[in-house]
Amino acid sequence: MENTRLDTRKLVTLAIFTAIVAVLQLMGVAIRFGTFAVSMVGVPVILGGALMGPAAGAWLGLVFGITVLVSGDAALFFAWDPVATVVIVLLKGTLAGFAASALYQLLERKSDFLAVLAAAMAYPFVNTGVFFLGCMLCFLDDCIQFAANLGITGSGPAIIMTVFIGFNFFFELGLDLVLSGVIDRLIHIGKRSLKRV
Repeated sequence: MENTRLDTRKLVTLAIFTAIVAVLQLMGVAIRFGTFAVSMVGVPVILGGALMGPAAGAWLGLVFGITVLVSGDAALFFAWDPVATVVIVLLKGTLAGFAASALYQLLERKSDFLAVLAAAMAYPFVNTGVFFLGCMLCFLDDCIQFAANLGITGSGPAIIMTVFIGFNFFFELGLDLVLSGVIDRLIHIGKRSLKRV
């Protein structure tokens, strides 16, 4: 009976985090620095994954990806190659959520706060890294042409970093790191709450 209550509590918690991720991403569409909306979902993905494990982190990252596609934030890439866009957007969110959660679990026994910092850095690095690799593999010529139409020239990697990633990565990384103390405290509160049956 206790396991059923705990499973139900985790399922409800995951549903709440799913809603938070979707709402934050949809709200973030209104905040833009450069080509794309700023993502503010790192905090709930990191927090949810730390509380419920890498599978939950991967799920929350997937929800982030689905919301990006639904919001139209990937419309430019969708026009270039819809299949590659869907794969890259879903993969980057899922892998980022999984990596942050797995890293947190790996380090939490050594230091809770170190685990939170590592997860806070892993999430934007994996999310942006997969996006960068996807652009290099699938959209390099399109990115170069898009930048040329804006009067921007340079190497493919430099164009992707400046035009398509730019300030967004630093904003996401900074936000996650600045809120690390809050995330750490919320994890402690959440763990106590999930243990109560």
